[in-house]
Amino acid sequence: MTAEPLLEVRHLTKLFGSVIALDDVSAKVYRGEVTCLLGDNGAGKSTLIKILSGVFPPTDGEYLFEGKPCHFRSPREARALGIATVYQDLSLLPLMPVWRNFFLGAEPEKGTALLRRFDVATAKRIVRDELAKMGITVHDLDQPVGTMSGGERQSLAIARAVYFGAKVLILDEPTAALGVKQAGMVLRYVAQAKARNLGVIFISHNPQHAYTVGDRFVILKRGRVLGSWTKQELSLAEMIYCMSGADELETLSAELDQIARGNGPQAATRAA
Repeated sequence: MTAEPLLEVRHLTKLFGSVIALDDVSAKVYRGEVTCLLGDNGAGKSTLIKILSGVFPPTDGEYLFEGKPCHFRSPREARALGIATVYQDLSLLPLMPVWRNFFLGAEPEKGTALLRRFDVATAKRIVRDELAKMGITVHDLDQPVGTMSGGERQSLAIARAVYFGAKVLILDEPTAALGVKQAGMVLRYVAQAKARNLGVIFISHNPQHAYTVGDRFVILKRGRVLGSWTKQELSLAEMIYCMSGADELETLSAELDQIARGNGPQAATRAA
């Protein structure tokens, strides 16, 4: 681990009118590590992702990349620095072949002036080589992306981001809609990205997936940081307890027990 974070945010706040989406959020991402961003729906994960990827600026707070302050005006500026985000929709075109999807908007060309054209042979060679570096084997690069499994599509999007110079890779719920086998495939590719010295931000609702690949864990709750830990400081059981709002569940359980015994508010209503 390097002494200086690759990416760091300090005391971020984001307001939407009178609504506080993020409140005093701080986090660090290091090269060669996976930082897991965890929390329930409404915790502020999506808002933080959009700030990190340049979709909109924070209302207050600092954003540093490689130790320098950043003020992005668009996602294009974030990508130019090496901050790549793979959203759940993956930005892939289902009817196009694998190699075309890999180079959308950045196709290699050959020839000069009016004779410039897409260099298909070079594109296919690069795609095959880059996927192989991630441990991915695609037997037919001409197959439509829509025929690939969910895990394979995720791996293609990750490999594409790495090839185009990502230093920080933000993965938005990459295993959310996948079965056990496909999720395992994606987790292996996350580990591959980490091994290539990228700083990975892994957003998830699933504590088991996060704990499998994570080195650091940041748990959000209602727009604030509930806690930030390294893997050595937090067990899986403790993570699940923090994420589940176990204190609230214990209160609810006590209320339900009272109702079952005929002592709760519903029992009182029935009696009336």
